[in-house]
Amino acid sequence: MDQRKHTLICTGSACRKGDPSAGEMGSLYKDEQDNWITVCLKYLLFVFNFLFWMGGGVVMGVGIWTLVDKGEYLSLLASSTFAVSAYILILAGGLVMVTGFLGCCAVIREQRSCLSTYFSCLLLIFLIELVAGVLAYVYYQSLSEELKQHLSKTMTENYAQPGKESITHSVDRLQQDFKCCGSNNSFDWAHSVYIMSPKAEKRLVPDSCCKTTTPQCGKRDHPSNIYKVEGGCITKLEQFLADHLLIIGAVGIGVACLQICGMVFTCCLHRRIKLDPY
Repeated sequence: MDQRKHTLICTGSACRKGDPSAGEMGSLYKDEQDNWITVCLKYLLFVFNFLFWMGGGVVMGVGIWTLVDKGEYLSLLASSTFAVSAYILILAGGLVMVTGFLGCCAVIREQRSCLSTYFSCLLLIFLIELVAGVLAYVYYQSLSEELKQHLSKTMTENYAQPGKESITHSVDRLQQDFKCCGSNNSFDWAHSVYIMSPKAEKRLVPDSCCKTTTPQCGKRDHPSNIYKVEGGCITKLEQFLADHLLIIGAVGIGVACLQICGMVFTCCLHRRIKLDPY
């Protein structure tokens, strides 16, 4: 009878209740397990914040590169969507770098309020990048039509005209950089305001169409002297802008994936700290 009672006491939950030392050991084991998971989450967030900070630098660098290196071409575009996308990237990159630093502070302090603020910043940056991605995608779809409608008109009506110095410089840079002449071909210049004016001094094309740029070299439009490119400058500029939009999209997607991981890690650590009685 006593042996059966002892068996009942040491069976199931009765054993844990009847033996205080077993309950304490189980509680200690659970505490150690929770602490180990929390430490792992903290290290994962540290690694994430380092990668996130570097990603912010890349995003900002791509935005600055887009505006500085090829910013002169922006005056040839009908809309400002391309420039807006680049500015959004610069803004998002700056926020990412600041947020990465705040994330490290939040992990060190282990306060729920800091982690909540950090999560909100990640979500805000994610939404900003989403807007930039949508703008880039929409602009990519309408890029070809916009260039066909706007670039030809800009080159034939505004080149070398008073008050249009920035457009003139952009067209010259475009033709020299991409080795092209005219929006579709060199014959487009024959109907331009500049070529038909006395200012052209009997040039057939602007001097920037020449393979070797010298004063008044545009008086000869022979293929040995000027660029004859299939599709003209429209095709070259369209491909250039499309490549830039793809770079912007790829960088945005990469950083967005990092952010999703960071938000998941932040939620898990937030929950662990919430369960921690200390």
